[in-house]
Amino acid sequence: MRFAKYALLACASALAIGWGTAISTQWWLAPKRAAVIDITDPALIARGEYVARAGDCVACHTVPGGAPFAGGLGLQTPMGTIYATNITPDPETGIGSYGYGDFERAVRQGVRPDGAHLYPAMPYASYRVVSDADMQALFAYFMSSVTPVSKENQPTTIPWPASMRWPLAWWNMLFSSPRDFTPPEGADEVITRGAYLVEGLAHCGACHTPRGLAYEEKALSEDAAGLFLSGSVLEGWYAKNLRNEDTGLATWSEAELVTFLKTGRNDRTAAFGSMSDVVEHSLQHLTDADLTAIARYLKSLTPREGREEWRPNEDLTTATLRAGDFTAPGALTYVEHCTACHRLDGMGAPQVYPALKGNSMVFADDPSSLIQITLAGGRMPETPAHPMAFVMPGFAHLTNADLAELMTYIRNSWGNHASPVTEADIARMRHEIANKPIHYAPEAGR
Repeated sequence: MRFAKYALLACASALAIGWGTAISTQWWLAPKRAAVIDITDPALIARGEYVARAGDCVACHTVPGGAPFAGGLGLQTPMGTIYATNITPDPETGIGSYGYGDFERAVRQGVRPDGAHLYPAMPYASYRVVSDADMQALFAYFMSSVTPVSKENQPTTIPWPASMRWPLAWWNMLFSSPRDFTPPEGADEVITRGAYLVEGLAHCGACHTPRGLAYEEKALSEDAAGLFLSGSVLEGWYAKNLRNEDTGLATWSEAELVTFLKTGRNDRTAAFGSMSDVVEHSLQHLTDADLTAIARYLKSLTPREGREEWRPNEDLTTATLRAGDFTAPGALTYVEHCTACHRLDGMGAPQVYPALKGNSMVFADDPSSLIQITLAGGRMPETPAHPMAFVMPGFAHLTNADLAELMTYIRNSWGNHASPVTEADIARMRHEIANKPIHYAPEAGR
């Protein structure tokens, strides 16, 4: 009995010490950075708007059809939904009462003025390397040019105790410690600029780098193991491998990559899912110089050993289909449902209907994106270069067996070669789609 009492007391003491230490970390590890920012400076505001575009802030903090930056967009996690917060300068429900130090601490360290920690769905681990100049411009833009919206934040659906915020201090110390941007060794100015954008403002790793058991990105910059930007699954989408290797970007030229970033499509493929939002809200607004810098940096990432090159097999599919031979498993379903857009040769129509032949999304290591877009459909981004946003219908009415056969066929035709898709894969994605978060949080007014 006495031992149990001491054990309980020890546990309570350890918990109290842990809690006290955790909530104090933001003060003893990283003091608040005070600065006087002229939020009426037109040049600074314009620069801040560009930085906000590069950071894609509007995409995550705006519900479809809602006021910009007013929050409410749901992010699906394995434990529940996290809703983006209101970051308009409304003093009651937004960030209108923030000083620059509060703002900088929230964006770079993930800590609110009241000491509460933000969930790491907010990519502050990436924003750690954003320069002071960009951070100050961002503050000027938000405080002077964004329209205030009174809208309460939506609480997370993650159940207690996983929803507690104070343990995130320990998460931050383990996975988001203070760091400065370090240019890649031997890189020129263009690649250095690209690395800064990719690692920091554009936070590409938040979606494209695999995560560990604690939801941490396994690498926040180029690493010896080549995990950085090596592809990851988020909300049921496979965020493509962006390394310059086999199923990554090895088959893409720098020009093709720039075209994709600027317009959301090229002769090979088209953006879909959340990447469509990234192009529409962010990338299309960047300068050609910055898009080239991003593309050149990504193409500079070295392939991992054994993954240098992807070679297509001989295309035997086109001739077989043109001869009217639809006996291969999945072939008849393809002809009935897909050929009108993607054609018998799997080449689609450049800039309109994505090719399936040689499309690295199709033969990606993880078929999640192919499965989700086939089930639920997708929409291309709308840009000045392509104001007509084509929509692909979903084919959820087909059986799991038919879809598994169809996608296995597509992943292994016209020279493509990849692992098969199973009925269990289809069933798992149907469940994922059925449990997507509802984004629309109630708006109190503008």
